[in-house]
Amino acid sequence: MTFTELPDLASRVLGGGVVDANDEFFAARDNLVNPEPSTFETWTFGPKGKVYDGWETRRRRTPGHDWAVVRLGAPGAVHGVVVDTAHFTGNYPPHVSVEGCAVPGHPAPSALTGWFPLVDRSAVRGDTRNLFEVTDHRRVTHVRLNIFPDGGVARLRVHGVVEPDPALLHGMTVDLAALELGGLVVDCSNRFYGSANNLILPGQARVMGEGWETARRRDDGNDWVLVRLAATGTIRLAELDTTHFKGNAPGAARLRGTLDPTSESAWFDLLPRVDLQPDTRHRFRLDSTTPASHVRLDVYPDGGMARLRLFGETV
Repeated sequence: MTFTELPDLASRVLGGGVVDANDEFFAARDNLVNPEPSTFETWTFGPKGKVYDGWETRRRRTPGHDWAVVRLGAPGAVHGVVVDTAHFTGNYPPHVSVEGCAVPGHPAPSALTGWFPLVDRSAVRGDTRNLFEVTDHRRVTHVRLNIFPDGGVARLRVHGVVEPDPALLHGMTVDLAALELGGLVVDCSNRFYGSANNLILPGQARVMGEGWETARRRDDGNDWVLVRLAATGTIRLAELDTTHFKGNAPGAARLRGTLDPTSESAWFDLLPRVDLQPDTRHRFRLDSTTPASHVRLDVYPDGGMARLRLFGETV
């Protein structure tokens, strides 16, 4: 798995936000964490010049550099950063760096301390997705993008693995599959039309493209997803949501759990194979009292699903 296949911890979808910046004269800092790709229209001009779908500072006439601070929507270990300069051609920063810090609670920007490097100062290209692998996997709650000396960046992607505060999970009934709490799709049979991690994003899918959909199968097999839960727990309620999938929903589904995904004999049924309806939020009470750390969703034979929720208690 490449780091770009991991969740974007900074995304607005997870609750990420740009909490501070020293300058945003030409284009708003908040655009950095929008989940959609940056767009460009040649005719959009405002009172300050060309309107860009990104963050852009004024031309610097004094020593120093510009910066923006992003609060991650879900804290975690950063495995890679994408500094996307899409559409910035004569006005992108020639160099960038990225720092991280971990501060508990809900600090104001002025209270952020303990910054350490995630990406050393590096050259970037304009109108390019500039990828940087991160080897320091300490837990991070905020990142700071530094641009040298000024210019525009369309999007900042901070890919990694969620590491929530354990106190938020202990003794609580929660969605153990939720990406924002630390759930992660670690394997799947097919991701032709979209990332399987879409299944465990917060909120309801607004359109079909915000779910997971496989290519059409032309064999006797079936598609599946393997989810590592945020914490080991006992699952009481499952929600299999096919909202927006009307002519391409799976015909049936099955859920199994395990504490050892490498052992075939360790798997047990959570939800025996059941028929599914298109464009429907299905909810099923589960009888199993056996804890699980991983859950496998099998869909028959293929198709698309908007969300998967697995509510239960940690053990």
